[in-house]
Amino acid sequence: MGTLRRARSRRTSGRRRRVLLGVLPAAVLLAVAGAAVLPGRSGEGAPAGSPVPVGSAAPALRGPTLDGGELDLADLRGHVVLVNVWAAWCAPCREEMPALVAAQRRWHDRGLRLVGINSRDGVRQARELLAEVGGDPASSVADPDGLLSAAWGVPGLPATVLVDADGRVAAGHVGVVTEEWIRAHAEPLLPAGAR
Repeated sequence: MGTLRRARSRRTSGRRRRVLLGVLPAAVLLAVAGAAVLPGRSGEGAPAGSPVPVGSAAPALRGPTLDGGELDLADLRGHVVLVNVWAAWCAPCREEMPALVAAQRRWHDRGLRLVGINSRDGVRQARELLAEVGGDPASSVADPDGLLSAAWGVPGLPATVLVDADGRVAAGHVGVVTEEWIRAHAEPLLPAGAR
């Protein structure tokens, strides 16, 4: 009887080991993929620098906006565009939003546009935040599953990518952008005009 129990135990143990060995690589792959797609620590400790390589063509960005319309980054060719990846639940995103909206207003006549990727957020919460800061829901694409954020290489929120008038990445930053950062990187790309 003891021999039979030990044999069953070894078979069960062997099955468990095979199942674990089969599941473990899949779990690791999912964890790595999730880390690439899921927002990080909301800007705290996130690496500085551009999520998309500077000088490269900006990734495609097209989808439904928070106001129910449609936005395509390709339609903004000829404008300098600040693409900001954000969410209403992200405290650092809330912190930087007024500076982004103010920059859009200040340099709109010179060709600056602000486009948002609202990542893994509720539409109602996102629209409420935009209403608080005077943002435009027609300029933010809803990204409920985080796939657009992943395509833009975003490791955490917030993240901002500056796209020049030719559709190339001019600068980027992971974490909170300030008015000074926007002025230093975006203003030189804009045509001369009233400051």
